[in-house]
Amino acid sequence: MMSRLTAALILFPSLASAADIDLSSRIDRVTVYPDGAVVTRLGKAELSEGASQIVLRGLPASIDPASIRVEGKGTGAFSLGAVDVRTVPGDVKPVIDKALEDKIRALREEKSKLDGDVAAVEAKRATIERFSQVGPDKLGPDGKALPVTDWPAVFEAIGTSLTKVNGELRTLRSRGSEIDAEIAVLERARPQPGRPGAPKRDVAIAVEAGAPVSAELAVSYRVGGANWLPQYEARLSTGSAAAKPEIAFIRRAELRQRTGEDWSDVVVTLSTTRSAGGTRAPDLAPVQVAFYEPPSVYELPRRSGPVAAPAPMAAAKAKAEAEAQADAEARQRKAGRTADFYVPEVQTAQLEAGAYQASFTVPGRITIAQDGSSKAVVLSQGKVSPTLSARATPELEEKAYLEAAFTHEEEAPLLGGQVFLHRDGAYIGQGRISLVAPGDKVALGFGADDKLKVSRVPVRRRESEPTWIGQTRTDLREFKTVVKSLHAQPVSVTVTDRVPFSENAAVTVETLPQTTPPTEKQPNGKRGVSAWTFDLAPGAEKEIKLVYRIKWPGDRELSYEAQPLPQATN
Repeated sequence: MMSRLTAALILFPSLASAADIDLSSRIDRVTVYPDGAVVTRLGKAELSEGASQIVLRGLPASIDPASIRVEGKGTGAFSLGAVDVRTVPGDVKPVIDKALEDKIRALREEKSKLDGDVAAVEAKRATIERFSQVGPDKLGPDGKALPVTDWPAVFEAIGTSLTKVNGELRTLRSRGSEIDAEIAVLERARPQPGRPGAPKRDVAIAVEAGAPVSAELAVSYRVGGANWLPQYEARLSTGSAAAKPEIAFIRRAELRQRTGEDWSDVVVTLSTTRSAGGTRAPDLAPVQVAFYEPPSVYELPRRSGPVAAPAPMAAAKAKAEAEAQADAEARQRKAGRTADFYVPEVQTAQLEAGAYQASFTVPGRITIAQDGSSKAVVLSQGKVSPTLSARATPELEEKAYLEAAFTHEEEAPLLGGQVFLHRDGAYIGQGRISLVAPGDKVALGFGADDKLKVSRVPVRRRESEPTWIGQTRTDLREFKTVVKSLHAQPVSVTVTDRVPFSENAAVTVETLPQTTPPTEKQPNGKRGVSAWTFDLAPGAEKEIKLVYRIKWPGDRELSYEAQPLPQATN
């Protein structure tokens, strides 16, 4: 009868004279993590009576010796002892992942272009700020004083320009941060640099048997140079009078490996656990607060002219939609039976969800070459019934966007990744999903809603200038937003707008009673932001008024600075 034994760290005094037995093995299964993989090899060996060593030769140099685990079974009793990992010279040809290097090169070129764009926009902002420091008494024709009645228009133009360039800078820097993160992920996925003579690893396992035994061993170890990335596809059917809206949601995984080993005909399991990440929360260092000591007057930067004019919160063009990939339309599939052809059933992975992690076992056996070429597999697919609505931010863009929201009801979380979006059979672009836990809401944007007309106009602005020292200055502003529906059915709309907020007691901001009461204040923790949610009947329109007033000491100037957005949930 065969018995199963797990690895036990037993040291044998007779190891010095133990014979080496080469273990011929094959890779049977692999568990791939977002930042590495655990490989399991199976092999057979004939053990002689007494002590000996079973040796696996030529394993990748990037294996983690602490992760090695040995299990075995045999026709008789035997013991597993100490595991010794040796570094030996190897003859490894360099493996270059051209696709990966091209992607990193393209990202770096895009980052370089972004840096140039940032420099250009910063120069534009500096020019605007220098212009704002020229007094109105010199802005008229031939350097003469500008008429007082034209001053508000100049201030408005300066403020609008500053708001626009600041918005452009935020967009460019945000994309730059995303590119840096993408490059870092791709660089971590690179294998150890291969070169002629690069070292390999031999793993020697001490064994001892009381009699000759036919043994079967399973050796597993963690290795770098492998990863998987989640990808999603959402196909929205907006429905009709007879059918409700529906989303066909597909979860995919893109696998790559450059471990130095060919994974041929292996069982692959994908895990959501990060095997190389931290295992406990970081410690916080104490922070001491003290009075700020300004630098000496000789170190202060010189400045001429008045403080920059206030920058009103005016419209800035939102960034264009992400570029569609050329092969996206190839992913569209016909549903049901057409003529004498049937759409084949897509095999999906088997999900095993635990309290702290989830794993997907890919059906059958697959092969993943070590050259870094990608292998795409379908993990799950299904249909969900979304709630459709429209969302508009008219201060930034006078346009409404279709949004579909649904609850994620699968047992496994959705890891952060790209989602390819289709609406009624047309590919409209790609978005991104952040980590979504089971039971959380997913909201996806599906492009502009051209049947909703949105406009936002300034109705009134009134500023008071101080006439004596110590008098308070005020700035009153009123805006009107109108949303009109051209749909043939009712539609739910959410409009967001904002007013400045102050943390200085000397600067007060008050929303006046003429403001249309918002449905929600500070959505998702955004200070100063309000949301109005309402239903629009076919052909109906909704008017929203926003009126606020700012008060501050007359001898001071205000600055307006956009704050970072709270971390998005999806």
